[in-house]
Amino acid sequence: MSREEIAVDKRRLNGYNCAQAVVCTYCEDLGLDEKTAFVISEGFGGGMGCTKSTCGALCGAVMAAGLKNSTADMQKGSSKGTTYLTTRQMVKRFEEEAGALRCRDIKGIETGKMLCDCADCVRIACRLVEDLVL
Repeated sequence: MSREEIAVDKRRLNGYNCAQAVVCTYCEDLGLDEKTAFVISEGFGGGMGCTKSTCGALCGAVMAAGLKNSTADMQKGSSKGTTYLTTRQMVKRFEEEAGALRCRDIKGIETGKMLCDCADCVRIACRLVEDLVL
C-alpha cells in the first residue's frame, strides 16, 4: 500500500484529521514518534480548529518540511530560508492541484462546488512531502 493510501486510511478508518494523517504517515522519516506527531497536529484539522481556514493536509505537509529541514538552531534560525522555500513550493503546488488553499473553498461551502475531497487533499499533501521533503 502506498503512503498516500496509508494516510487516507489513517483519516478514514482511524479518525485522524487531515493534518494528523499526513504528518503521522511520515513521522518515522522525520525523527518524531507518532504519538507526538498526532498531538502536535491535532489542532490543524478542519482548516485549523474546524474554522475552514488553511487545509489541514497542507498544514501537515508544512509541518513535515519544518521537521525535516530545521537545524534547530534556536539562536539564529539558520534553516528558516530553506523551510520557507519548500513551504512556498508546497503552497503553490497544492493550490494548483486542489484548486484552493482554504478548506471552505476546497469543499465549496460558499459556492456549492467542491473542488477536491479530503482524501484527495491528503493524497496531494503526501505527494508534496515525498517530492519536496524526503
